[in-house]
Amino acid sequence: MHNTVETHCNASLQKFKNIFRIPTNRLPGWDYLSSGYYFVTICTYKKKEYFGEIVNGKMNLSEIGKVTENELLKTEQIRQNVKMDEYVIMPNHVHAIIVIFNHVSVETHCNASLHNTFGPQSNNLASIIRGYKSSIKRYTNKNNILFNWQPRFYDHIIRTEKSYLEIKQYIRNNPRNWSEDEENITLKF
Repeated sequence: MHNTVETHCNASLQKFKNIFRIPTNRLPGWDYLSSGYYFVTICTYKKKEYFGEIVNGKMNLSEIGKVTENELLKTEQIRQNVKMDEYVIMPNHVHAIIVIFNHVSVETHCNASLHNTFGPQSNNLASIIRGYKSSIKRYTNKNNILFNWQPRFYDHIIRTEKSYLEIKQYIRNNPRNWSEDEENITLKF
């Protein structure tokens, strides 16, 4: 039985230092520093509701929810290549459309590519999310709030205007639709 499980795992997972790694959910070959619109979802650990509650279809932010929103908005002030488009802070997750503008010069990109196929990674999507999540974690640690993010995050590269408009509407409607939201753990039975 163990060999069957290990064979199955080997087929879908790679090993790093003899330990199985979870495969990436990122689009293979896509440079996440590339200019574009990215729909992201970031969840709290075990989907615990830290950020507030939905009352009559509207999100009422808790103290940590307000910090979460402020830090999200600060992201575009800190990073010149980022703009926050539509977003919503939900009780246990954040949805956002993050716009990345690639301001890396061709020369910088070419020199960096000697070390990294995709160029500098300090302003790519993963580093943006990592910085954002870290800012909330620092706040909660400083204020003795037991808090953790779920590892990783979900992303979707928005490629059409139709998709953009649908996602934007989904984000706007998310608080109203909380009773049917897959992230709402109170619905699990």
